[in-house]
Amino acid sequence: MADTYDVIVLGSGPGGYVAAIRSAQLGLKTAIVERELLGGICLNWGCIPTKALLRSAEVFHQMKHAKNYGLAAENITADLNAVVQRSRGVAKQLNQGVTHLMKKNKIAVHMGTGKLVAPGKLEVTGEKGTETLSAKHIIIATGARARDLPNAKADGERVWTYRHAMTPKEMPSKLLVIGSGAIGIEFASFYNDMGVDVTVVEMMDRIVPVEDADVSSFLEKALTKQGMKIMTGAKTSDLAVGKDSVKVTITDKAGKAAAHEFSHMIVAIGIVPNVENIGLEDLGIEPDKRFHIKTDDYGRTNVKGIWAIGDCVDGPWLAHKASHEGVTAAEAIAQELGNKDVHPHALDRRNIPGCTYCHPQIASVGMTEAKAKEAGYEVKAGTFPFIGNGKAIALGEPEGFVKTVFDAKTGELLGAHMIGAEVTEMIQGYVVGKTLETTEAELMQTVFPHPTISEAMHESVLAAYGRALHI
Repeated sequence: MADTYDVIVLGSGPGGYVAAIRSAQLGLKTAIVERELLGGICLNWGCIPTKALLRSAEVFHQMKHAKNYGLAAENITADLNAVVQRSRGVAKQLNQGVTHLMKKNKIAVHMGTGKLVAPGKLEVTGEKGTETLSAKHIIIATGARARDLPNAKADGERVWTYRHAMTPKEMPSKLLVIGSGAIGIEFASFYNDMGVDVTVVEMMDRIVPVEDADVSSFLEKALTKQGMKIMTGAKTSDLAVGKDSVKVTITDKAGKAAAHEFSHMIVAIGIVPNVENIGLEDLGIEPDKRFHIKTDDYGRTNVKGIWAIGDCVDGPWLAHKASHEGVTAAEAIAQELGNKDVHPHALDRRNIPGCTYCHPQIASVGMTEAKAKEAGYEVKAGTFPFIGNGKAIALGEPEGFVKTVFDAKTGELLGAHMIGAEVTEMIQGYVVGKTLETTEAELMQTVFPHPTISEAMHESVLAAYGRALHI
């Protein structure tokens, strides 16, 4: 007889395992199906281990600049294998943590590949052979994978995706990174800090193109100063992958083409949702134009009892967005099953922060200044540089700024954009503010602790209204 549950979650990434936990907390009999490792890509091969790598690179960078702090450090070297092993150890520790959370919340774990075979039925092929599970509701949380170049599939030798770049067999001597979104720039920053000759090629007219234009410009200057080569408005062609190198023609923004040779190449040009061979077509579940699963704001698909969250649905494709969607879907399911004490709220994509952990860091939430103007807002924007912040100077991190964007008529906070040390930790202040629908008046009256870099947030708000104190 098939195992029967209230909820089955297909995929155990940060969306899937959080959805399972919240379902169990609400008293629902819950199972999770995972084909590889609990925690999914983010925990095992994405967000967490990459941050461990970047932390090693950051420490290495600071060691090489010890004299800036009145210290002496000589013969500084990096052990690539040890750096990678530390990163893998961090991922393993957190994988074990998710395993513990499944047991703690009495969530049944089925290891194997899942496929929808009928409404409310999931076939799992794995360590127990093939079994059929039944549930009143099924949440699809299958995530996504890196997009390949059509003429140069990732091989793990010369052409890498993020997964290969995380566990390199050797240190590149000359690295090409195609794509300057968060993944591309983070790996470019890591390898550049580790001493590799790095070139970034971006087809758009600026790097990190989803960020505010001022942030993009500042980052390009900072990375160029660090020794990185940045080519925007550029295209690649005539790509040839050999045994020991990658040869490619790069056409720059002026239309000039030149042949280049690299030891390795990272492809970071976006993602593809993992929606093939999981039974969507047979059940009539609709994809959007990019083959992501269509849902409403609570995660419902067009087929009753089937839900979807995370990277297999519409973006932004971020772990924290997936987790939030997981909680929302679980609560909506509980409500449908008769729980009158739970009140799910639809996801507001305007308040989802984005963080990029390059050096310097980037963080943002809401509209850029340009997007706000395109939307018809009369805008007040204020920028405050880190060079005017005492804590940033004391830390030896005076490069960066905070920019805030307001509706000039109402004072509504429309967006916030930061670049510099620790901004990925600071952005949440603005996220809370936006969620509470704050205006410039509340932010101006907020007392920020001194000395902290967060004071630049306050000064940025003041600057938008001509009241900045320290510039």
